[in-house]
Amino acid sequence: MTEPAIEHVTTVVVGAGHAGLAASHFLSARSIDHVVLERGEIANSWRHERWDSLRLLTPNRQSRLPGRPYDGPDPDGYMTAGETAEFVERFAKTAAAPVRTGVNVTSVRRTAAGDGYDVTTSDGPIRCRALVIASGACNRPVVPAFADALPPSVEQRTSFDYRAPGDLPDGGVLVVGASATGVQLASELHRSGRPVTLAVGEHVRLPRTYRGRDVLWWMEASGVWDQRYDEMDDLSRARRLPSPQLVGTPDRATLDLNALTSAGVELVGRWAALRDGEALFSGGLRNVASLADLKMERLLGTFDEWGEAAGHDAAFPPERFEPTAVPATARLRLDLRSGAIRTVVWATGYRPDYDWLHVPVVDAKGRLVHEGGVVASPGLYALGLPVLRRRKSTFIHGIEDDAREVIAHLAAHLTGRDD
Repeated sequence: MTEPAIEHVTTVVVGAGHAGLAASHFLSARSIDHVVLERGEIANSWRHERWDSLRLLTPNRQSRLPGRPYDGPDPDGYMTAGETAEFVERFAKTAAAPVRTGVNVTSVRRTAAGDGYDVTTSDGPIRCRALVIASGACNRPVVPAFADALPPSVEQRTSFDYRAPGDLPDGGVLVVGASATGVQLASELHRSGRPVTLAVGEHVRLPRTYRGRDVLWWMEASGVWDQRYDEMDDLSRARRLPSPQLVGTPDRATLDLNALTSAGVELVGRWAALRDGEALFSGGLRNVASLADLKMERLLGTFDEWGEAAGHDAAFPPERFEPTAVPATARLRLDLRSGAIRTVVWATGYRPDYDWLHVPVVDAKGRLVHEGGVVASPGLYALGLPVLRRRKSTFIHGIEDDAREVIAHLAAHLTGRDD
């Protein structure tokens, strides 16, 4: 059988989400020939890997991509997943990005000569001098190893395969994880009439609005989001932080643990182990909540200092919020064989999928080894990962600065000026 001809292109971009398309924008601006390979559709994860009610955490005014600011009628609203997919697709069309959809990348290896990469795809082989990994940080849900030992009577879902409350069996739900995903799903499931227990680990507490503005406006205006990766004392920890407890609703409501307990959601500590069909929870709930409260207060203090220096509207004075109300006797165990819990929803985070990347640049924990998106292999780059170059890296509006700088490094590499 004749081997398929190898296509040659200067740069391959893997992934046609907002990060891959931003890379394409700056590659085109530098007249670097390239192709963007997407396993599904443009903005595939927004179309097929989100629950029905999801909205962006960021207000619409912060939904912008290179050369494409938000120009809609509701700058203070929050896009749905479908609206986000449409926004990203319009950007792809405006930028005339050379996207090939329905193309699965199955292998990336260094060329035998070491001067580029051999990319094996479902559409044939490609050889390139540089490659940008923009396939996202949320390809696979993370669940603990003991999940396999749950009683068979308990149905399990992750945020990847959860769509709406009506898809779950009647009865109680244990939501595991209290980041943005966990609190949103706990709230939605409780409103559906189900008893909900929320297992709470480390989390980031924020009010939805602060001093008359969306709290994420403050993150941007004060410069917190622009803090660079090489300025951080503990970069590894910053990259592991969970997403803040926020939800994008028309009334701009705050959704923190106090809001959930007031509604009737039961709080327990971090799910630490499973023994003989019983979920065992950590007794550190109070400490975890107190630490989140303390960090929120410090961040709000940073906003106040910036606001005073910038002359922010004094009609909206500094605010402070009630500490998290932790139950005096949070339960430490829950019998999953009793029938009280019919479903466990894992909101315990995600990880990237690099099974196709056959280059020694992934550490023992499955994390890509890179320095601000410059991967530890010549000509290999990444975009769209947490705190890649700035705190705002994973947000839609945060990709422009990252992509501009990463593609500048890529262009220098192609001309031999990247040492």
